[in-house]
Amino acid sequence: MRKKLQVFVSSTYEDLKSERQAAVQAILNAGHIPAGMELFTAGDQSQKDTIKKWIDESDVYLLILGGRYGTIDESSGVSYTHWEYEYAGQIGKPRFAIVISDEALEEKVKRHGMSVMETKNEAKYREFRKDVLSKMCKLYNDEKDIALAIYPKMGEYSSQTDLYGWVHGSDIPDVKEILNANSRLQKEIENLKKQLDKQTKKSEATLFQGVPFEELIKLLGSTKVTIPRDFFGSKEEEIRTLLDTFLKTKTYYATGVTNNNPMSNDAKYLYFKLAPLLMTYGLLEKVKVAGVRFEKIQTSKVGFEFLKMIELQRLKIKDETEIV
Repeated sequence: MRKKLQVFVSSTYEDLKSERQAAVQAILNAGHIPAGMELFTAGDQSQKDTIKKWIDESDVYLLILGGRYGTIDESSGVSYTHWEYEYAGQIGKPRFAIVISDEALEEKVKRHGMSVMETKNEAKYREFRKDVLSKMCKLYNDEKDIALAIYPKMGEYSSQTDLYGWVHGSDIPDVKEILNANSRLQKEIENLKKQLDKQTKKSEATLFQGVPFEELIKLLGSTKVTIPRDFFGSKEEEIRTLLDTFLKTKTYYATGVTNNNPMSNDAKYLYFKLAPLLMTYGLLEKVKVAGVRFEKIQTSKVGFEFLKMIELQRLKIKDETEIV
């Protein structure tokens, strides 16, 4: 969607009329909305409250700093321009400054006299200028430089997704259609959840060698097995549950483990140590391979059903977590 950003233009006034006009025109030409204290009249609120409101409601704060410091705000001890700049920073408003160069200021003094130069609060002006120059800013020599600084910066701000700006009504998607689509998705989610719950309840009623699914989970989870060193790349002997070990070795048993010599240490552990424990619950089965002398132990039909139910349970938990 196309959006127009509101830019609060801050500066001293009398000495920077042409610069402000150049900034306002550049903002408009870039397709955005300028805002400044000279563009509206104050209401019943105090002047500072009104300024705060407009800075709050603007997307970007732009400072034009010439050679004047400006009228001092008695409550803060700094000029209104300085206070506006600090306030925008305090509330996290994106700030961009355009500062007059030393050469341009000297030329301006020659044309207009010392009225464009700070003489009363020079120390505060120098401190403020130094602070501004240490942050995001551009120097300008004339009004053309102001426009050249504003165009690319507004393009940069426009691409920021956290700056909402103003959007024309014709660019806003049909809310009714979005609500209808959202309602359809919610119904689909509910139907899928019901199907998943139904499937899970059906699965939980399944018996494994006479043992219900939940009981088998507890049995395998409470049975400890010793994992030899170097198995699974472990550097030392480990103690794990039979359930955890079965889940970690399921790919081996899915394709089958044979007793065909020579056998690796991993194959010996899977075939002679771990398999008998899992066969007790019918999760594995021993099959004869036609035409050869060796035998193979692989995941049984019951074992695959057990693994499927565990995956269904995992998906159910994930689904409930995401909905919450």
